[in-house]
Amino acid sequence: MKIHFLVVGKTTEKYMQTGIDEYVRRLLRYIPFSMEVLPELKNAKNLTFEQQKEKDSQAILNALQDGDYVVLLDEKGKEYSSVAFSDYLARKMQIVPKRLVFVVGGPYGFSAEMYDRANEKLSVSKMTFSHQMIRLIFVEQLYRAMTILRGEPYHHE
Repeated sequence: MKIHFLVVGKTTEKYMQTGIDEYVRRLLRYIPFSMEVLPELKNAKNLTFEQQKEKDSQAILNALQDGDYVVLLDEKGKEYSSVAFSDYLARKMQIVPKRLVFVVGGPYGFSAEMYDRANEKLSVSKMTFSHQMIRLIFVEQLYRAMTILRGEPYHHE
């Protein structure tokens, strides 16, 4: 199984990109991992929020492959502690045959069609984070989960 992280728009803050790159480098020691950045919409200011949500979701749908197990990072999703998330990943590693795809949508969320395609929704927190910041938080949590599964000392209880 491979973990694929799909996001809309590039990370513009250099310090966040540096952190993302560091955790991706660490993750690759544990599991096949890739991150795909879909281009931001052009002329988005000329579109309604609903149109932007539809277009972003369509780009995401186009990037998915047959057999992908899709998990939307969404405020209405299920929440896990870091330890419970590591257990969740361990279960998925046993049952997902190809790619486990985690998706961060655009600033206005996902379309109904995207929700229909998703297998699950996961919430990183009850708090709201920027679409750029959630990337760093999420790859750190993936790394943390891998170290928990290996019994390494990164996570402290």
